[in-house]
Amino acid sequence: MVQIKTPEQIAKMREAGLVVAAIHAATREAAVPGATTRDLDQVARKVLAEHDAKPNFLGYGGFPATICTSVNEVVVHGIPSDEVVLKDGDIISIDCGAIIDGWHGDAAFTAFVGSGHAPELLELSRVTEESMWAGIAAMKQGNRLVDVSRAIETYIRRQPKPGGGRYGIIEDYGGHGIGTEMHMDPHLLNYVDRRRGKGPKLVTGFCLAIEPMVSLGTPGTEVLSDDWTVITTDGTWSSHWEHSVALTDEGPLVLTAPDGGRAKLAEHGVTAAPDPLA
Repeated sequence: MVQIKTPEQIAKMREAGLVVAAIHAATREAAVPGATTRDLDQVARKVLAEHDAKPNFLGYGGFPATICTSVNEVVVHGIPSDEVVLKDGDIISIDCGAIIDGWHGDAAFTAFVGSGHAPELLELSRVTEESMWAGIAAMKQGNRLVDVSRAIETYIRRQPKPGGGRYGIIEDYGGHGIGTEMHMDPHLLNYVDRRRGKGPKLVTGFCLAIEPMVSLGTPGTEVLSDDWTVITTDGTWSSHWEHSVALTDEGPLVLTAPDGGRAKLAEHGVTAAPDPLA
């Protein structure tokens, strides 16, 4: 069953989403050479406390930290640690969430540590982020879940990969419903699997966390011995971008973007829904 939200509930999710956006801004600034990933976790905890919000990652299935910090070949679920020290040239994906009055927000971004990054890494992050926005733009009345998957996959497949070959669209992880829980039905693939059918129809009150994960090589992953950290099987570096999105009568509202997604959706010819907190 898909949980459909009322306008009042979407407004609460927007509150949580703005806390997530604040965590993103603070951790992006703190992701510098010499910082540890635990330092970033402490930054996130401070932001949550300042907004009287609860973390939704801490303790989830036993996860021991407030945010996920995934460096280089780590795709998702990297555990913050004093031992992981960021270096010039690294990339890091930071995934985090917040709860306000029982309603969740969840989003991720890829950041560049220091300078001197190879053009293929810059392009990897750009392609991943833009595929996310293509998926968000496909959240339209009457579309089905598969239309979001198709928009993400189509965008990625149309981008030439520097040096040749194809980007790896991570197969074992994807987006999800969100609301009174962080992970809810439906599961959202970042590619089209015809065996799964078209999925549910997108209607007002439908909320999704849309999160493509893309590598420079394989779509395959493995989980390390800590039972959380997910890496690419071939060691190639990866990027992860995510936003939580609500579909309203007036179009999509990107709950975890400071502007509600207005600027980026306009590039796709889509008008973002008005911000209920404005």
